Amino acid sequence: MSTAANSPAPTSTAPVSTAIGPLESTFADALDPLTVPWQAAEAPDPTLLVLNESLAQSLGLGVAALRGDDGVAILSGAVRPADANPVATAYAGHQFGGYAPLLGDGRALLLGELIDADERRVDLQLKGSGPTPFSRGGDGFAVVGPMLREYLVSDAMHALGIPTTRSLSVVATGRDVHRNGAEPGAVLARVASSHLRVGTFELAARQTDLLAPLADYAIERHYPGLSELPESGDENRYLGFLAGVVERQAALVAQWMHVGFVHGVMNTDNTTISGETIDYGPCAFIDVYDPDTVFSSIDHGGRYRFGNQPAVLKWNLARFAETLLPLLSPTPDEAITAATTALAAFDEHYDRHFVAGMAGKLGLADAAVDRTLVDDLLALMRAHRADWTGTFRALADELRGDPAPLDGLLPREAGAPWLARWRQALATGGGAEPQIADAMDRVNPVYVPRNHLVDAALRAATDGDLAPLERLLDAVTHPFRRRADSSDLEAPAPESFSSGFRTFCGT
Repeated sequence: MSTAANSPAPTSTAPVSTAIGPLESTFADALDPLTVPWQAAEAPDPTLLVLNESLAQSLGLGVAALRGDDGVAILSGAVRPADANPVATAYAGHQFGGYAPLLGDGRALLLGELIDADERRVDLQLKGSGPTPFSRGGDGFAVVGPMLREYLVSDAMHALGIPTTRSLSVVATGRDVHRNGAEPGAVLARVASSHLRVGTFELAARQTDLLAPLADYAIERHYPGLSELPESGDENRYLGFLAGVVERQAALVAQWMHVGFVHGVMNTDNTTISGETIDYGPCAFIDVYDPDTVFSSIDHGGRYRFGNQPAVLKWNLARFAETLLPLLSPTPDEAITAATTALAAFDEHYDRHFVAGMAGKLGLADAAVDRTLVDDLLALMRAHRADWTGTFRALADELRGDPAPLDGLLPREAGAPWLARWRQALATGGGAEPQIADAMDRVNPVYVPRNHLVDAALRAATDGDLAPLERLLDAVTHPFRRRADSSDLEAPAPESFSSGFRTFCGT
Protein backbone atom coordinates (compact mmCIF):
# COMPACT_ATOMS: atom_id res chain seq x y z
CA MET A 1 0.00 0.00 0.00
CA SER A 2 1.37 3.39 -1.00
CA THR A 3 0.24 5.04 2.24
CA ALA A 4 2.73 2.98 4.20
CA ALA A 5 5.60 3.74 1.88
CA ASN A 6 5.15 0.30 0.24
CA SER A 7 6.54 -1.45 3.31
CA PRO A 8 6.41 -5.22 2.83
CA ALA A 9 4.83 -7.37 5.49
CA PRO A 10 7.33 -9.42 7.48
CA THR A 11 7.46 -13.10 6.81
CA SER A 12 5.26 -14.65 9.49
CA THR A 13 6.83 -17.54 11.34
CA ALA A 14 4.52 -17.18 14.32
CA PRO A 15 2.56 -20.29 15.28
CA VAL A 16 -1.23 -20.26 15.14
CA SER A 17 -3.71 -21.01 17.95
CA THR A 18 -7.48 -21.33 18.30
CA ALA A 19 -7.52 -19.94 21.87
CA ILE A 20 -9.12 -16.74 20.54
CA GLY A 21 -11.54 -16.52 17.68
CA PRO A 22 -12.97 -16.66 15.20
CA LEU A 23 -11.99 -13.10 14.30
CA GLU A 24 -13.47 -11.10 11.43
CA SER A 25 -11.78 -8.35 9.42
CA THR A 26 -14.47 -6.16 7.90
CA PHE A 27 -12.37 -2.99 8.17
CA ALA A 28 -9.33 -4.47 6.44
CA ASP A 29 -11.57 -6.13 3.85
CA ALA A 30 -13.47 -2.93 3.02
CA LEU A 31 -10.57 -0.46 3.30
CA ASP A 32 -7.46 -2.41 2.43
CA PRO A 33 -5.49 0.73 1.39
CA LEU A 34 -5.64 1.91 5.02
CA THR A 35 -3.99 -1.23 6.38
CA VAL A 36 -0.72 -3.13 6.18
CA PRO A 37 -0.61 -6.86 6.98
CA TRP A 38 1.90 -7.29 9.78
CA GLN A 39 3.12 -9.64 12.48
CA ALA A 40 3.88 -8.83 16.09
CA ALA A 41 7.36 -9.28 17.47
CA GLU A 42 8.20 -12.42 19.39
CA ALA A 43 7.79 -12.40 23.16
CA PRO A 44 10.71 -14.22 24.81
CA ASP A 45 8.88 -15.17 28.00
CA PRO A 46 5.23 -14.05 28.08
CA THR A 47 3.63 -13.83 31.53
CA LEU A 48 0.03 -12.78 32.15
CA LEU A 49 -0.13 -9.88 34.62
CA VAL A 50 -3.83 -9.01 34.56
CA LEU A 51 -6.86 -10.37 32.72
CA ASN A 52 -10.29 -8.73 32.60
CA GLU A 53 -12.38 -11.86 33.04
CA SER A 54 -15.79 -10.17 32.84
CA LEU A 55 -14.81 -8.45 29.59
CA ALA A 56 -13.47 -11.73 28.20
CA GLN A 57 -16.76 -13.45 28.97
CA SER A 58 -18.76 -10.67 27.31
CA LEU A 59 -16.67 -11.26 24.18
CA GLY A 60 -17.39 -14.97 24.20
CA LEU A 61 -13.78 -15.79 25.05
CA GLY A 62 -12.92 -18.61 27.41
CA VAL A 63 -11.14 -17.39 30.51
CA ALA A 64 -9.35 -20.70 31.00
CA ALA A 65 -8.14 -20.63 27.39
CA LEU A 66 -6.85 -17.08 27.75
CA ARG A 67 -4.97 -18.00 30.91
CA GLY A 68 -3.43 -21.01 29.21
CA ASP A 69 -0.11 -20.92 27.41
CA ASP A 70 -1.65 -20.43 23.95
CA GLY A 71 -3.97 -17.67 25.17
CA VAL A 72 -1.16 -15.77 26.85
CA ALA A 73 0.98 -16.20 23.74
CA ILE A 74 -1.77 -14.68 21.57
CA LEU A 75 -2.24 -11.79 23.99
CA SER A 76 1.51 -11.11 23.79
CA GLY A 77 1.53 -11.20 19.99
CA ALA A 78 3.87 -14.20 19.85
CA VAL A 79 1.14 -16.46 18.46
CA ARG A 80 -1.41 -15.52 15.81
CA PRO A 81 -5.08 -16.46 16.27
CA ALA A 82 -6.26 -19.01 13.74
CA ASP A 83 -7.74 -17.42 10.59
CA ALA A 84 -6.68 -13.95 11.78
CA ASN A 85 -4.84 -11.54 9.54
CA PRO A 86 -3.32 -8.87 11.81
CA VAL A 87 -2.85 -5.42 10.31
CA ALA A 88 -1.35 -2.10 11.28
CA THR A 89 -3.76 0.70 10.37
CA ALA A 90 -2.85 4.00 8.76
CA TYR A 91 -4.04 7.45 9.71
CA ALA A 92 -2.86 11.05 9.75
CA GLY A 93 -3.46 13.63 12.45
CA HIS A 94 -2.94 17.01 14.02
CA GLN A 95 -0.58 16.67 16.98
CA PHE A 96 -0.50 19.71 19.27
CA GLY A 97 -2.03 21.67 16.40
CA GLY A 98 0.54 20.68 13.76
CA TYR A 99 -0.44 18.41 10.88
CA ALA A 100 1.35 15.09 10.41
CA PRO A 101 0.40 13.58 7.03
CA LEU A 102 1.14 9.99 8.04
CA LEU A 103 1.04 8.52 11.54
CA GLY A 104 -0.57 5.10 11.89
CA ASP A 105 -0.16 2.24 14.35
CA GLY A 106 3.47 2.63 15.30
CA ARG A 107 3.31 0.03 18.06
CA ALA A 108 -0.07 -1.61 17.64
CA LEU A 109 -1.74 -4.35 15.60
CA LEU A 110 -5.42 -4.89 14.90
CA LEU A 111 -5.87 -8.63 15.36
CA GLY A 112 -9.45 -8.56 14.11
CA GLU A 113 -13.04 -8.08 15.17
CA LEU A 114 -15.36 -9.93 17.55
CA ILE A 115 -19.11 -9.82 18.12
CA ASP A 116 -19.83 -9.27 21.80
CA ALA A 117 -22.72 -10.48 23.95
CA ASP A 118 -24.81 -7.45 22.91
CA GLU A 119 -24.28 -8.24 19.20
CA ARG A 120 -21.93 -5.28 18.80
CA ARG A 121 -18.86 -5.50 16.61
CA VAL A 122 -15.65 -4.61 18.45
CA ASP A 123 -11.95 -4.47 17.58
CA LEU A 124 -9.30 -6.51 19.37
CA GLN A 125 -5.96 -4.73 19.18
CA LEU A 126 -2.52 -5.32 20.63
CA LYS A 127 -0.56 -2.30 21.86
CA GLY A 128 3.20 -2.48 22.39
CA SER A 129 3.61 -5.48 20.12
CA GLY A 130 6.68 -4.25 18.22
CA PRO A 131 7.67 -2.04 15.31
CA THR A 132 5.48 -1.55 12.23
CA PRO A 133 5.91 0.47 9.01
CA PHE A 134 4.45 3.42 10.95
CA SER A 135 6.90 3.38 13.86
CA ARG A 136 8.79 6.45 12.56
CA GLY A 137 12.04 5.41 14.17
CA GLY A 138 10.48 4.15 17.40
CA ASP A 139 10.99 0.64 18.72
CA GLY A 140 7.27 -0.20 18.72
CA PHE A 141 7.36 -1.68 22.21
CA ALA A 142 5.72 -0.70 25.49
CA VAL A 143 6.63 -1.18 29.13
CA VAL A 144 4.73 -2.55 32.09
CA GLY A 145 3.89 0.75 33.84
CA PRO A 146 2.10 2.60 31.03
CA MET A 147 0.23 -0.50 29.89
CA LEU A 148 -1.05 -1.15 33.40
CA ARG A 149 -1.97 2.55 33.61
CA GLU A 150 -4.22 2.17 30.56
CA TYR A 151 -5.72 -1.03 31.96
CA LEU A 152 -6.44 0.61 35.32
CA VAL A 153 -7.74 3.96 34.09
CA SER A 154 -9.85 2.60 31.23
CA ASP A 155 -11.54 0.15 33.61
CA ALA A 156 -12.13 3.00 36.08
CA MET A 157 -13.68 5.11 33.32
CA HIS A 158 -15.94 2.22 32.35
CA ALA A 159 -17.06 1.87 35.97
CA LEU A 160 -17.85 5.60 36.02
CA GLY A 161 -20.14 5.11 33.02
CA ILE A 162 -17.92 7.02 30.58
CA PRO A 163 -17.64 5.67 27.01
CA THR A 164 -14.20 4.17 26.66
CA THR A 165 -12.05 1.55 25.04
CA ARG A 166 -11.53 -1.38 27.39
CA SER A 167 -8.44 -3.36 28.33
CA LEU A 168 -8.59 -7.13 28.13
CA SER A 169 -5.13 -7.97 29.44
CA VAL A 170 -1.57 -6.94 30.06
CA VAL A 171 1.16 -9.49 29.37
CA ALA A 172 4.80 -9.02 30.34
CA THR A 173 6.89 -10.10 27.35
CA GLY A 174 10.17 -11.01 29.05
CA ARG A 175 11.92 -8.40 26.91
CA ASP A 176 13.61 -5.35 28.41
CA VAL A 177 12.69 -2.09 26.73
CA HIS A 178 14.85 1.01 27.07
CA ARG A 179 13.08 4.10 28.36
CA ASN A 180 14.57 5.51 31.56
CA GLY A 181 17.05 2.70 31.54
CA ALA A 182 15.92 -0.88 30.97
CA GLU A 183 12.28 -1.53 31.91
CA PRO A 184 10.21 -4.70 31.58
CA GLY A 185 8.29 -4.84 28.31
CA ALA A 186 4.55 -5.48 28.08
CA VAL A 187 1.70 -5.78 25.59
CA LEU A 188 -1.82 -4.50 26.24
CA ALA A 189 -4.82 -6.14 24.55
CA ARG A 190 -7.40 -3.42 23.91
CA VAL A 191 -11.06 -3.68 22.91
CA ALA A 192 -12.79 -0.79 21.13
CA SER A 193 -16.02 -0.19 19.24
CA SER A 194 -13.55 0.57 16.49
CA HIS A 195 -10.24 2.33 16.06
CA LEU A 196 -11.61 4.80 13.50
CA ARG A 197 -10.32 8.26 14.34
CA VAL A 198 -10.56 11.78 13.04
CA GLY A 199 -7.02 11.11 11.82
CA THR A 200 -8.29 8.18 9.72
CA PHE A 201 -10.48 10.63 7.83
CA GLU A 202 -7.67 13.16 7.57
CA LEU A 203 -5.66 10.56 5.68
CA ALA A 204 -8.56 9.33 3.53
CA ALA A 205 -9.46 12.89 2.54
CA ARG A 206 -6.23 13.04 0.51
CA GLN A 207 -7.36 10.00 -1.50
CA THR A 208 -10.75 10.85 -2.99
CA ASP A 209 -11.65 7.24 -3.79
CA LEU A 210 -11.32 6.29 -0.10
CA LEU A 211 -13.35 9.03 1.60
CA ALA A 212 -16.89 7.91 0.76
CA PRO A 213 -16.19 4.19 1.41
CA LEU A 214 -14.63 5.08 4.78
CA ALA A 215 -17.57 7.30 5.74
CA ASP A 216 -20.07 4.64 4.66
CA TYR A 217 -18.23 2.00 6.68
CA ALA A 218 -18.16 4.24 9.78
CA ILE A 219 -21.86 5.05 9.39
CA GLU A 220 -22.84 1.40 9.04
CA ARG A 221 -20.75 0.45 12.06
CA HIS A 222 -21.48 3.32 14.43
CA TYR A 223 -24.52 5.24 13.12
CA PRO A 224 -26.53 2.57 11.28
CA GLY A 225 -29.73 4.59 11.42
CA LEU A 226 -28.21 6.99 8.89
CA SER A 227 -27.50 4.35 6.27
CA GLU A 228 -30.92 4.73 4.68
CA LEU A 229 -30.50 8.46 4.11
CA PRO A 230 -29.51 9.68 0.63
CA GLU A 231 -25.93 10.51 -0.31
CA SER A 232 -26.83 14.06 -1.34
CA GLY A 233 -29.31 16.78 -0.49
CA ASP A 234 -29.95 18.90 2.58
CA GLU A 235 -30.46 15.88 4.85
CA ASN A 236 -27.79 13.56 3.47
CA ARG A 237 -26.25 10.78 5.51
CA TYR A 238 -22.85 12.46 5.70
CA LEU A 239 -24.24 15.59 7.29
CA GLY A 240 -26.09 13.39 9.78
CA PHE A 241 -22.82 11.55 10.38
CA LEU A 242 -20.98 14.78 11.19
CA ALA A 243 -23.79 15.89 13.50
CA GLY A 244 -23.73 12.52 15.26
CA VAL A 245 -20.00 12.62 15.92
CA VAL A 246 -20.26 16.21 17.20
CA GLU A 247 -23.04 15.19 19.61
CA ARG A 248 -21.21 12.13 20.96
CA GLN A 249 -17.93 13.91 21.45
CA ALA A 250 -19.61 16.86 23.18
CA ALA A 251 -21.25 14.42 25.59
CA LEU A 252 -17.95 12.60 26.13
CA VAL A 253 -15.87 15.63 27.04
CA ALA A 254 -18.63 16.84 29.38
CA GLN A 255 -18.31 13.52 31.23
CA TRP A 256 -14.54 13.95 31.43
CA MET A 257 -15.08 17.32 33.07
CA HIS A 258 -17.58 15.89 35.56
CA VAL A 259 -15.00 13.49 37.01
CA GLY A 260 -11.89 15.68 36.71
CA PHE A 261 -10.26 13.60 33.97
CA VAL A 262 -7.38 15.08 31.95
CA HIS A 263 -6.67 13.14 28.76
CA GLY A 264 -3.31 14.80 28.21
CA VAL A 265 -2.80 14.25 24.47
CA MET A 266 -5.98 15.21 22.62
CA ASN A 267 -4.56 14.99 19.12
CA THR A 268 -6.99 14.34 16.27
CA ASP A 269 -5.62 10.81 15.96
CA ASN A 270 -6.83 10.27 19.54
CA THR A 271 -10.36 11.47 18.79
CA THR A 272 -12.64 8.58 17.94
CA ILE A 273 -15.57 8.52 15.54
CA SER A 274 -17.47 6.27 17.94
CA GLY A 275 -17.33 8.75 20.82
CA GLU A 276 -15.16 6.57 23.05
CA THR A 277 -12.18 7.69 25.13
CA ILE A 278 -9.01 6.22 23.63
CA ASP A 279 -5.25 6.18 24.20
CA TYR A 280 -4.58 6.59 27.90
CA GLY A 281 -1.03 7.85 27.67
CA PRO A 282 -0.24 10.80 29.97
CA CYS A 283 -3.78 10.86 31.37
CA ALA A 284 -4.55 11.75 35.00
CA PHE A 285 -7.29 12.89 37.36
CA ILE A 286 -7.12 16.23 39.09
CA ASP A 287 -7.02 16.50 42.88
CA VAL A 288 -7.09 20.25 43.50
CA TYR A 289 -9.55 21.97 41.15
CA ASP A 290 -7.68 24.23 38.75
CA PRO A 291 -8.76 24.49 35.10
CA ASP A 292 -5.16 25.22 34.12
CA THR A 293 -3.94 21.84 35.38
CA VAL A 294 -1.47 20.10 33.05
CA PHE A 295 0.09 16.73 33.79
CA SER A 296 1.59 15.63 30.47
CA SER A 297 5.34 16.07 30.24
CA ILE A 298 5.06 16.90 26.52
CA ASP A 299 2.29 19.51 26.80
CA HIS A 300 4.66 22.42 27.32
CA GLY A 301 2.18 25.12 26.33
CA GLY A 302 -0.80 23.74 28.23
CA ARG A 303 -2.83 23.16 25.06
CA TYR A 304 -4.52 20.13 26.60
CA ARG A 305 -4.98 21.52 30.12
CA PHE A 306 -8.09 20.44 31.99
CA GLY A 307 -10.25 23.50 31.33
CA ASN A 308 -9.32 23.72 27.65
CA GLN A 309 -10.52 20.23 26.75
CA PRO A 310 -13.95 21.24 25.36
CA ALA A 311 -12.39 23.92 23.14
CA VAL A 312 -9.72 21.53 21.86
CA LEU A 313 -12.28 18.88 21.09
CA LYS A 314 -14.34 21.37 19.10
CA TRP A 315 -11.17 22.28 17.19
CA ASN A 316 -10.57 18.59 16.45
CA LEU A 317 -14.12 18.23 15.19
CA ALA A 318 -13.55 21.17 12.85
CA ARG A 319 -10.70 19.19 11.31
CA PHE A 320 -13.09 16.25 10.94
CA ALA A 321 -15.69 18.47 9.28
CA GLU A 322 -13.08 19.67 6.77
CA THR A 323 -12.48 16.09 5.64
CA LEU A 324 -16.18 15.57 4.91
CA LEU A 325 -16.72 18.72 2.84
CA PRO A 326 -16.66 16.89 -0.53
CA LEU A 327 -19.42 14.59 0.74
CA LEU A 328 -21.65 17.31 2.19
CA SER A 329 -22.29 19.11 -1.08
CA PRO A 330 -20.72 19.39 -4.55
CA THR A 331 -20.89 23.16 -4.09
CA PRO A 332 -18.03 24.29 -1.81
CA ASP A 333 -19.88 27.21 -0.26
CA GLU A 334 -22.88 25.03 0.55
CA ALA A 335 -20.63 22.36 2.04
CA ILE A 336 -18.87 24.90 4.25
CA THR A 337 -22.18 26.37 5.42
CA ALA A 338 -23.52 22.92 6.30
CA ALA A 339 -20.35 21.96 8.17
CA THR A 340 -20.27 25.26 10.05
CA THR A 341 -23.87 24.80 11.16
CA ALA A 342 -23.16 21.28 12.42
CA LEU A 343 -20.09 22.44 14.31
CA ALA A 344 -21.94 25.39 15.83
CA ALA A 345 -24.15 22.89 17.65
CA PHE A 346 -21.17 21.65 19.68
CA ASP A 347 -21.39 24.46 22.25
CA GLU A 348 -25.10 23.88 22.88
CA HIS A 349 -24.59 20.11 23.13
CA TYR A 350 -21.66 20.51 25.51
CA ASP A 351 -23.40 23.03 27.75
CA ARG A 352 -26.50 20.83 27.94
CA HIS A 353 -24.53 17.72 28.87
CA PHE A 354 -22.24 19.57 31.26
CA VAL A 355 -25.06 21.32 33.14
CA ALA A 356 -27.16 18.15 33.31
CA GLY A 357 -24.23 16.23 34.76
CA MET A 358 -23.42 18.95 37.25
CA ALA A 359 -27.08 19.06 38.26
CA GLY A 360 -26.86 15.39 39.15
CA LYS A 361 -23.65 15.94 41.08
CA LEU A 362 -25.36 18.69 43.09
CA GLY A 363 -28.59 16.76 43.66
CA LEU A 364 -30.65 19.10 41.50
CA ALA A 365 -33.11 18.46 38.70
CA ASP A 366 -31.98 19.83 35.34
CA ALA A 367 -34.74 22.40 35.31
CA ALA A 368 -33.70 23.71 38.73
CA VAL A 369 -30.12 24.48 37.76
CA ASP A 370 -28.95 28.05 37.61
CA ARG A 371 -25.66 27.96 35.68
CA THR A 372 -24.27 30.68 37.94
CA LEU A 373 -24.72 28.33 40.89
CA VAL A 374 -22.37 25.86 39.19
CA ASP A 375 -19.91 28.53 38.11
CA ASP A 376 -19.80 30.12 41.56
CA LEU A 377 -19.06 26.77 43.19
CA LEU A 378 -16.21 26.20 40.75
CA ALA A 379 -14.86 29.67 41.53
CA LEU A 380 -14.95 28.85 45.26
CA MET A 381 -13.22 25.54 44.72
CA ARG A 382 -10.50 27.14 42.63
CA ALA A 383 -9.92 29.98 45.06
CA HIS A 384 -9.52 27.60 48.00
CA ARG A 385 -7.81 24.76 46.13
CA ALA A 386 -10.54 22.31 47.03
CA ASP A 387 -10.30 18.69 46.02
CA TRP A 388 -12.57 17.96 43.04
CA THR A 389 -13.74 14.46 43.90
CA GLY A 390 -13.91 15.04 47.65
CA THR A 391 -15.95 18.23 47.46
CA PHE A 392 -18.99 16.65 45.83
CA ARG A 393 -19.02 13.75 48.29
CA ALA A 394 -18.64 16.26 51.13
CA LEU A 395 -21.70 18.18 49.89
CA ALA A 396 -23.76 15.01 50.32
CA ASP A 397 -22.36 14.64 53.85
CA GLU A 398 -23.44 18.23 54.47
CA LEU A 399 -27.02 17.29 53.65
CA ARG A 400 -26.83 14.44 56.14
CA GLY A 401 -25.85 16.85 58.90
CA ASP A 402 -22.09 16.19 58.90
CA PRO A 403 -20.27 19.45 58.07
CA ALA A 404 -16.77 18.21 58.91
CA PRO A 405 -15.75 16.85 55.47
CA LEU A 406 -16.73 20.06 53.69
CA ASP A 407 -15.12 22.23 56.36
CA GLY A 408 -11.88 20.43 55.64
CA LEU A 409 -12.09 21.55 52.01
CA LEU A 410 -13.72 25.00 52.00
CA PRO A 411 -13.70 27.66 54.75
CA ARG A 412 -17.21 27.82 56.20
CA GLU A 413 -17.36 31.60 56.05
CA ALA A 414 -16.42 31.62 52.38
CA GLY A 415 -18.81 28.86 51.38
CA ALA A 416 -21.82 29.78 53.52
CA PRO A 417 -23.53 32.14 51.01
CA TRP A 418 -23.22 29.58 48.24
CA LEU A 419 -24.47 26.77 50.49
CA ALA A 420 -27.55 28.83 51.35
CA ARG A 421 -28.33 29.34 47.64
CA TRP A 422 -27.78 25.64 46.95
CA ARG A 423 -30.08 24.50 49.73
CA GLN A 424 -32.71 26.94 48.50
CA ALA A 425 -32.44 25.39 45.02
CA LEU A 426 -32.78 21.95 46.54
CA ALA A 427 -35.88 23.03 48.46
CA THR A 428 -37.42 24.41 45.29
CA GLY A 429 -36.92 21.06 43.60
CA GLY A 430 -38.53 19.15 46.47
CA GLY A 431 -37.32 15.98 48.12
CA ALA A 432 -35.81 15.22 51.51
CA GLU A 433 -32.15 16.08 51.94
CA PRO A 434 -30.98 12.61 53.07
CA GLN A 435 -32.55 11.04 49.97
CA ILE A 436 -30.98 13.73 47.78
CA ALA A 437 -27.62 12.95 49.38
CA ASP A 438 -28.05 9.27 48.52
CA ALA A 439 -28.78 10.18 44.90
CA MET A 440 -25.66 12.36 44.80
CA ASP A 441 -23.57 9.45 46.08
CA ARG A 442 -24.74 7.37 43.14
CA VAL A 443 -23.11 9.77 40.67
CA ASN A 444 -20.20 11.22 42.67
CA PRO A 445 -17.39 8.67 43.08
CA VAL A 446 -15.49 8.10 46.28
CA TYR A 447 -12.59 6.48 44.45
CA VAL A 448 -10.84 7.61 41.28
CA PRO A 449 -7.33 6.65 40.14
CA ARG A 450 -5.56 9.40 42.06
CA ASN A 451 -2.11 10.13 40.72
CA HIS A 452 -0.08 9.28 43.81
CA LEU A 453 -1.88 5.97 44.17
CA VAL A 454 -1.46 5.09 40.50
CA ASP A 455 2.19 6.06 40.60
CA ALA A 456 2.87 3.90 43.65
CA ALA A 457 0.93 0.95 42.25
CA LEU A 458 2.74 1.08 38.90
CA ARG A 459 6.15 1.32 40.55
CA ALA A 460 5.36 -1.71 42.67
CA ALA A 461 4.03 -3.64 39.66
CA THR A 462 7.15 -2.84 37.64
CA ASP A 463 9.15 -4.38 40.50
CA GLY A 464 6.93 -7.47 40.43
CA ASP A 465 4.41 -6.68 43.21
CA LEU A 466 0.86 -6.51 41.78
CA ALA A 467 -0.94 -6.30 45.15
CA PRO A 468 -1.21 -2.46 45.31
CA LEU A 469 -2.51 -2.37 41.72
CA GLU A 470 -5.10 -5.06 42.42
CA ARG A 471 -6.34 -3.24 45.55
CA LEU A 472 -6.61 0.07 43.71
CA LEU A 473 -8.26 -1.57 40.70
CA ASP A 474 -10.89 -3.15 42.93
CA ALA A 475 -11.72 0.24 44.48
CA VAL A 476 -11.91 2.31 41.29
CA THR A 477 -14.05 -0.29 39.53
CA HIS A 478 -16.58 0.02 42.38
CA PRO A 479 -16.20 3.79 42.69
CA PHE A 480 -19.41 4.86 44.43
CA ARG A 481 -19.40 2.60 47.49
CA ARG A 482 -17.29 3.80 50.41
CA ARG A 483 -15.31 1.11 52.22
CA ALA A 484 -14.29 1.36 55.83
CA ASP A 485 -10.86 -0.12 55.14
CA SER A 486 -10.00 2.11 52.16
CA SER A 487 -9.89 5.65 53.53
CA ASP A 488 -6.33 6.00 52.21
CA LEU A 489 -7.64 5.50 48.66
CA GLU A 490 -9.98 8.50 48.81
CA ALA A 491 -7.58 11.11 50.13
CA PRO A 492 -5.94 13.56 47.70
CA ALA A 493 -2.22 13.47 47.09
CA PRO A 494 0.00 15.34 49.54
CA GLU A 495 1.18 18.70 48.28
CA SER A 496 4.74 17.41 48.18
CA PHE A 497 3.68 14.86 45.57
CA SER A 498 1.38 17.06 43.49
CA SER A 499 3.86 19.88 43.01
CA GLY A 500 5.44 19.36 39.63
CA PHE A 501 3.92 15.89 39.07
CA ARG A 502 4.14 14.85 35.41
CA THR A 503 2.84 11.93 33.39
CA PHE A 504 4.47 10.30 30.36
CA CYS A 505 3.25 8.55 27.21
CA GLY A 506 5.59 5.60 27.65
CA THR A 507 6.98 5.76 24.13
